[in-house]
Order: sequence, then C-alpha cells, then structure tokens
Amino acid sequence: MKPFGLRTLISASVIAGTLSLVACETVQTTQGGTVGVDRQQRMLVSAQELDQTAAKQYTALIAEEKKKNALNRDATQVARVRKIADRLIAQTPVFRPDARGWKWEVNVLSSSEVNAWCMPGGKIAVYTGLIDKVKPTDDELAAVIGHEISHALREHARERASEQMVAGSLISVGSALFGLGDLGQQGAQYAYMGLVGLPNSRSHETEADRMGVELAARAGYDPRAAVTLWQKMGSISSNETPKFLSTHPSSADRSRDLTDYSQRVMPLYLQAKK
Repeated sequence: MKPFGLRTLISASVIAGTLSLVACETVQTTQGGTVGVDRQQRMLVSAQELDQTAAKQYTALIAEEKKKNALNRDATQVARVRKIADRLIAQTPVFRPDARGWKWEVNVLSSSEVNAWCMPGGKIAVYTGLIDKVKPTDDELAAVIGHEISHALREHARERASEQMVAGSLISVGSALFGLGDLGQQGAQYAYMGLVGLPNSRSHETEADRMGVELAARAGYDPRAAVTLWQKMGSISSNETPKFLSTHPSSADRSRDLTDYSQRVMPLYLQAKK
C-alpha cells in the first residue's frame, strides 16, 4: 500500500479541523412575531463570548466619549431618545422574553456621523448627526432605534462572526489543498463576499427592518414612518452604493418591503393608539 504523503496528512488534519468548525449550533434567537421571522441561524461563536467582547468595547467607547465631553450633552435630546427607546424596549419580549432581563442603556453621542447602534445585550447609542441632519420625527426615530434593537435581538453580530470564522477556515483549506497561493486565496475571499457574505448582510438588514416596524407599531409609533425615514436617509447620500456591493438592500427594494410590512402591522399600531 502506498504510504500517505506529508501533504495528504496535512490536508486530512486541516479538513478534520474545519469540519469541527462547520459543526455550528442551530439556534432560535427570536420568536417570529407578527412579521414572521423564522429563518434558521447557525452559530459557532458562543453568546457569552460575544457578549463579553461587546461589553469591553462598550465600556472603552463610553469612557472615551466621556473624556471628549461627547456623552449625553443635550438633556432634551437625551430625554427624547430615551423615552422612545424605553417604549420600544418594553415590546422586545414579543420576540425575546429574556430581553426584559437585559441591562439596557441608552446614550446620545455628539458626532456629525449619521449613525445609531445597539450592541449585544442592549447597549444603545444614537448620534447627534442623525438627529441634526435627518431631522427625524418621533415615529421615524422609533424606526431607527427599533431597527437597531432588532439586530441585537436577532444576534446578527454573533451570526456574522460565526459565518466569517467558518468561511475563513474553508478558504484557507481550499488554498492549501489546491495550491491557490495568496492571489488565489484573495480571489476566493472576494467570491465569498459577493456570493454569500454581502447577501447575508442584506438579509440581516431586511429582518431588522421588519422586526423594527413591529416593535414601533406595538409601542404606538406609526410603522409607516420607516418608509419616510429611509427616503430621508437616501437623500443625504446622493451616491448610493450599487446593490450588488452593498450590505444594505437598495432603496427601492427597502421601500417596497417596508411599505408591505408596515401595512401588516398597522392593526398593532391602531390597537396601541387606543
């Protein structure tokens, strides 16, 4: 019998290691709600691991913002953002009953950047650039915050980290097995992002859009404001990134989807307004 070569042994070892990585855990992060979020998620990174990392990043970021005197400078803005966020947070158990036990925090950061985020575990920030440049109504601001909260509820950051860990291992294995070299490996990475990575990011954005309008509706904010919000956001940037290179849906696709789903949750909004 022909003895195994060194390359065969190395390949077998790498494949075995990769197969162990691909054995992700299938999880149900959220309930479906009225909008019907039911896509299966496969996680490799543990929730505890990501939460610990996020907590460290958040602590460092808040400390830096305090040092710059950029944390919660305008009491009126802070009160407005927190009031809206609190109403949305109260509705999160519809998707995740355990979210009522999260240590939620809401801050306003002084920055020209048009941005907002919600870290794993419920740490929310809205940038003054978004408030000053977009000039959102309360309903539109609820759409922004609801969208970001939905990313955290759905654990999209953990899912992306898991996906990238697996993809990186598979690309490395392919390069080692087929002798692609650095250039070939870079090509494989670009192919992965075009065919898998970016479309998955767009699916995350769509899920957050749909969950966000439901949170807003249940909290008594008009879900149709999500459509006008993203129209305003689109008008700020005249040079939209082409759809096939974007991690977000195109403006047209997003508008159609939000119009559809905001209508689906209108009964929840009308009930909340009684």
